[in-house]
Amino acid sequence: MTRRRLPLRDGVPASRLQLPAGPWRTVLEALCARFPQIPRPTWESRFARGCVLAADDATPLAPDAAYRVGLEIAYYREVDTEPVVAAIERIVHVDAHLVVADKPHGLPVMPAGAFVRQTLLHRLSERLGNPHLVPLHRIDRATAGLVLFSAEPGTRAAYQALFRQRRIDKRYEALAAPLPDLAFPYVHRSRIERGVPFFRMQECTGVPNSETRIDVLERGPIDWRYRLEPVTGRKHQLRVHLAALGAPILHDPWYPDLRETDDGAPALQLLAASLAFDDPLDGRRRCFDSQLRLEP
Repeated sequence: MTRRRLPLRDGVPASRLQLPAGPWRTVLEALCARFPQIPRPTWESRFARGCVLAADDATPLAPDAAYRVGLEIAYYREVDTEPVVAAIERIVHVDAHLVVADKPHGLPVMPAGAFVRQTLLHRLSERLGNPHLVPLHRIDRATAGLVLFSAEPGTRAAYQALFRQRRIDKRYEALAAPLPDLAFPYVHRSRIERGVPFFRMQECTGVPNSETRIDVLERGPIDWRYRLEPVTGRKHQLRVHLAALGAPILHDPWYPDLRETDDGAPALQLLAASLAFDDPLDGRRRCFDSQLRLEP
């Protein structure tokens, strides 16, 4: 069943959340617990202004709406002061069904945290005048490179199936320390689960649920340039895998160890370099390459 598309507000799409099991009596209580950094009066104001909805029918929820496990809600992010991302994205391709963009480091794909309008989705929607844009996949804010968007709701499911069925070839590049003891090409498989803090991932024992093919493109005197092909799409998979092998991606502030950074910190040297697939509408081969370049 196709998910209901919720209206934009000031050009910003709604965020969705499926309520987990918990002891809360109301949706308001659950949201306050899920997002402790947002004061309760802020959530109360959002409810009062109709900014918290039932996702299935876009009906505004009341502050005393009963909590129900599995209920999918939608809400509109609001921030008092939003950081400005000076770097500009480049549009690689536009047609009636697809948009491909080259995203700079530091620009989120979707609204998250302190970012609402300073996102690739919002910028492209405004530049192209298309409120129907939806990212078909995502890359981290810290990662640069190609992102594929659906531009037409009627054909969206066909392109989404490429990712679900692993029929799209994704190639990344990364700069990291040498791994002279490994025989390349190398395949790394592991089980990745949520770590601590909540935004980090970790490898753990158990049946592998992630796989990355790794090769070396260039052996530099200090860092090597790696070619990474994720077979699966776990959150932070490439960063976790290289860190686990003893070669964390250059300037990674989260793996293997979490460290403080500021806006002037060097960019994570990870690039979504190419996308290739057989178009589900006409069968022709589509290939897109980033024009960005990693620099140590």
